[in-house]
Amino acid sequence: MSKLVSVIVPAYNEEASLLHLYEALKKLMESLPDYDWEILFINDGSKDKTLSIIESLYDTDKRIAYVDLSRNFGKEKAMLAGFDYCKGDCAVMIDADLQDPPYLIKDMLRYWEEGFEDVYAKRKDRGKEPWLRKKLSMMFYNMLDRSTRFEVLKNVGDFRLLDKKCIEALKQLRESERYTKGLFCWIGYKKREILFDRKDRAYGQTHWSFWQLAGLAIEGFTSFTTTPLRFATIIGCTTAFCAILYLIWTLIKVAFWGDPVAGFPTLISVILFLGAVQLIAIGILGEYIGRIFNEAKHRPTYLVENYKARRQ
Repeated sequence: MSKLVSVIVPAYNEEASLLHLYEALKKLMESLPDYDWEILFINDGSKDKTLSIIESLYDTDKRIAYVDLSRNFGKEKAMLAGFDYCKGDCAVMIDADLQDPPYLIKDMLRYWEEGFEDVYAKRKDRGKEPWLRKKLSMMFYNMLDRSTRFEVLKNVGDFRLLDKKCIEALKQLRESERYTKGLFCWIGYKKREILFDRKDRAYGQTHWSFWQLAGLAIEGFTSFTTTPLRFATIIGCTTAFCAILYLIWTLIKVAFWGDPVAGFPTLISVILFLGAVQLIAIGILGEYIGRIFNEAKHRPTYLVENYKARRQ
């Protein structure tokens, strides 16, 4: 019996690229007839014609399946829906924008057959990306890698093949505040990298703004490390120590030399500095408390409007 390969495609307003991706996947499937295939689209509350395109593909190709979420829950939760509903012996995560080349799936399958359970695509080149965004991304990965007890893969996105046991492990991780790139590393299993040059987006526009990426970075830190809390404690202790030293120096200066000039500017500077440190520490605490609040509600991670399975 042939092994079933699921290709999971999260899609949010991807009407411009969806048919092009399908054609590329169709050529790939025809070149690998020894496998059974399932293309599982996750419509993440799209407002354009994405859903109607997926429905038309479902009507014409029995290998198509789709999950239509009740609204836009975000890519991280859409990927979890893909893990929950895919039927394959392995699953390939790929974006709909064709920046990740589908032909690499052939190499991923080869390594999977050799016994690797997580075959991920690592970018040699990030394409046309603003210099500042690229530097900030690398800074984030370096900081996260140093602050966690497991390796965080740099220049690696969601494009990868996962064995069924990896999928089952990810399905057990039901937190609502998700950072899936970190979860891929956290679960472990036997990994293998494939290097590739990432293409620029050819169809449509990116849906990730700078602030959304910054929010995703915060999710990464608060999901996998308590280092920011420890950092706030260290800053507080250091500030308190410096304040004590300054107080001692002030007492000695007044006792021996007097202090004829009122230190109003110095006082204001110290008050503003201490106030800023306190607000930063409170903000860090607030980020963690906010995530505790969201997790404590135990709401479902996503809701499904409709599901159509692959036809036999």
